[in-house]
Amino acid sequence: MKVLGISPLDKDSTVAIVEDGKILFAAGEERFSRTKQQSGFPKLALENALAYTGLSMSDFDLVCYPFLTWENEQKLFTKNLEDEKEFIGQFHPADLGPQIKDALTRVPDRNTPIHGLKHPNAIMEKGFLHSSYYSMAGAQKLASNNAALKASRHWGEAATESFRHWEKDLLDGLADMGWSQPVKRMDHHLSHAANSFLCSGYDRALCVTLDGYGSGLAGSVSEGRDGKIRRLHGLPFPNSLGTLYEHVTSSLGFKPSRHEGKIVGLASYGDPSILGDVLLSRIDEAPGDFRIYEANNVYFSRYLASKFPKIDVAAAYQYVLEKVATNYIRYWVEKTGIDTIVLSGGVTANVKLNQRIFEIEGVNHIFVYPNMGDGGCGTGAALYHSWPAGEVKPTISNAYMGPDYSDAHIEQALMAEGLQYSRPENLAAEVAALIHGGEVVARFDGRMEYGPRALGNRSILYHAREPEVNQWLNTRLGRTEFMPFAPVTLFEAREKCYHNIKGAEHAAEFMTITFDCTDFMRESCPAAVHVDGTARPQLIRREVNPGYYDILTEYEKLSGIPSLINTSFNMHEEPIVNSPEDAVRAFLQGALDYLAIGPFLVKHPDPVH
Repeated sequence: MKVLGISPLDKDSTVAIVEDGKILFAAGEERFSRTKQQSGFPKLALENALAYTGLSMSDFDLVCYPFLTWENEQKLFTKNLEDEKEFIGQFHPADLGPQIKDALTRVPDRNTPIHGLKHPNAIMEKGFLHSSYYSMAGAQKLASNNAALKASRHWGEAATESFRHWEKDLLDGLADMGWSQPVKRMDHHLSHAANSFLCSGYDRALCVTLDGYGSGLAGSVSEGRDGKIRRLHGLPFPNSLGTLYEHVTSSLGFKPSRHEGKIVGLASYGDPSILGDVLLSRIDEAPGDFRIYEANNVYFSRYLASKFPKIDVAAAYQYVLEKVATNYIRYWVEKTGIDTIVLSGGVTANVKLNQRIFEIEGVNHIFVYPNMGDGGCGTGAALYHSWPAGEVKPTISNAYMGPDYSDAHIEQALMAEGLQYSRPENLAAEVAALIHGGEVVARFDGRMEYGPRALGNRSILYHAREPEVNQWLNTRLGRTEFMPFAPVTLFEAREKCYHNIKGAEHAAEFMTITFDCTDFMRESCPAAVHVDGTARPQLIRREVNPGYYDILTEYEKLSGIPSLINTSFNMHEEPIVNSPEDAVRAFLQGALDYLAIGPFLVKHPDPVH
């Protein structure tokens, strides 16, 4: 059965082609349009998918979309928002005044510089009027209640308009491509659960989804068994950990739905105890459930950000995310006795959270779907409807699901820019020697990765021996990050470099979880180890990516170190490169030393770049 899955169109629209549970092609529109988190109908991605697979629209048995009709979505969130009014009226959090006063006395003096911040105790400086408004709308009970309910009402109005708009865009886009049959609708969180469970290779697992919103829910727990998924619990929106984290992201001056990773990085520098209890006092936890007081009141996080250091606000929100999510999941682990967790949804892009979930007593195995956000929902929907009944298929071995390009196409792109290039007999050995000698090498080869992580085929590689690389290489690439670059590590060296990795090895192949680093890793790869002693590795096996693996083995021969820095091959706020033309342009703009592209090696033409 051939199924076309299309993700939500509001951001990061993607397509996936699946046949009988096997993913033939999956890619996001942004990689072709070159616009980050491209919204709208993914016409370019679909055209490329059809060209790559040799299929036409008439070959599909179904087209799936991971949202219900706009009318049904509206009914679900309208009811939830009415329930929110009742909860706000009944729940009485602790008085904020004394809590805030006490917390302010516990902010330490700090002098150790943090790259990217003017001062370690920097707050979000706001004018008098803004600060006064945040204080009122975020902290004063009546005003904050009204602000929360007003925000929920506005969200509902905007959501209705959005669902109607994107539904029309979907149907018009499919019609233009020649599809005249009905579209198969699907519960949003079921599509998340499907992509994680059906790609995990496990015959039984607890499927946990956590995100902003989808089909009335902000999260769910399901039992996956023998290729089937049975929901055990749903978290009604707006009790959303995704929305909670989006609020703090915007309140600290970053872009929500894009820069949450910066908050994860900042959090490691702060003290979660300063504001952690303040936040927890506004969350009503019950066994296997929770409610967030004034969930849509963004002014509360802005109020905190205007009074406390950014790092302490970030640390508190990360702490609360971890605590609430793990409490929620722990209950269902104990209730079901299932020791295997599979994760999906935008919140599970939080690699530190995933580590805490894996550390729950009774959890022995974990898998995180590589494209865990809404961009992966189209794949989940297509997998669910194409899956052979009752069958368990092997796990996905890689995320290389996009297009690849011929050597001739690559050579043409190099010639078009007048670049000099060679074709080394042993490319892996030459690249390893360059990296060992302190050169930055971009790698472009094979099929493009699906999802937010570069996993070797569209990556920038460097040694991890010098901690200063995080500053100067980010400067070259136009980035501001608070986490170090992620390492790629030989699969065979996983226990040499990371603690407590058994049972999470497969998740680590996709750079979706952090681990505590060993002394060897801390000493030999300081550029890849965060201030809290963790790293988010990609484990690589030769059978998955021979060329990439060989570079790392050759580097280990030279250095004795089985890890390298792997960061995405792109410039700031651009999508990861797709085509040879994209790669050449980013190589020249980023002032990288060398480009290993297909079988060719290119030295930067400007010796003083």
